[in-house]
Amino acid sequence: MHDKFSIDTLRYVRAVMDELSFSAAARALKVSQPALSTAIARLEQQLGQRIFDRSSRGVTTTEFGEEIRPMVDAALGAVDGITSHARQRQEAERGTIRMGVSPLIDTSLVAGIHSELGIRSQGNHRPVLSEGNLDSLVRDLKNGELDLLLVPSVRPLPGFRHRIVGSEPMVVVEQNPALDGPTELSELADHQFILVPDACGLTTFTRDLFAEQGLTLKQYPGEAATYRVLEEWAELGLGVSVLPRSKLRTPDAPHRPLYEGASEVEIFYEMVWSPSSPMSEDFKLIAESVLQSAHEEDARRQQDGAVRR
Repeated sequence: MHDKFSIDTLRYVRAVMDELSFSAAARALKVSQPALSTAIARLEQQLGQRIFDRSSRGVTTTEFGEEIRPMVDAALGAVDGITSHARQRQEAERGTIRMGVSPLIDTSLVAGIHSELGIRSQGNHRPVLSEGNLDSLVRDLKNGELDLLLVPSVRPLPGFRHRIVGSEPMVVVEQNPALDGPTELSELADHQFILVPDACGLTTFTRDLFAEQGLTLKQYPGEAATYRVLEEWAELGLGVSVLPRSKLRTPDAPHRPLYEGASEVEIFYEMVWSPSSPMSEDFKLIAESVLQSAHEEDARRQQDGAVRR
């Protein structure tokens, strides 16, 4: 009972809990099934308790297994946290801030945060950008391979610090719209929508938008691979597309603002980082500065518009 067992064995246990299959867990971890099965059997023998029941019908987690699940998660989280913190300190000492960016983010917002990172670090840290889908960015942040994320605020990310840093209007692209000017979300309920793969956050945002209003999203059977194709297919009449205004091919490309009641529909963007990051407080101040600048810019635009009228 007092024999030691490895962190790898706990990873094997967690993977089987997730997959409810020894073979699937072994594939996910890229280890042989015999090695995984032997390690778990040895752990069960050391503990004097079965973690899994195996039968011809499959694998299930025992009552004891469910009891230790949060302990396994806590142990793995602590070990991964140590590794992540060590990587963050190494990068800080090297003078690099690694920021993961969703392709959905407005380039002007990326530029603003990139500039703020350089100013805040007084030239001691060089921001390095990496673009990726949400799953890979979150995984790399958890593993300590990234220091900071700039992503659409479309999913909960427990365990991290978050700050909204900007937003932008969503627009509708369609072939030969019946009317000029804004369109209500409810007016589009009968249309077929073209979506992109659910990787960058746009499809999640679109589905959530319809669900929040109790509307059914009718999806075109195919998928566009890029924002440009999304726009072009809508113009061909294959369906309707919704995307952030900054992702239009050009600012004057045909589109209509999207409204929900009296309010323009917006997508929000956030900075996300680990609370254990050596630059956690700096990231918080940068986020607040960027958001304040965005509010001031919006106020200037509104004032300029009032003067022109």
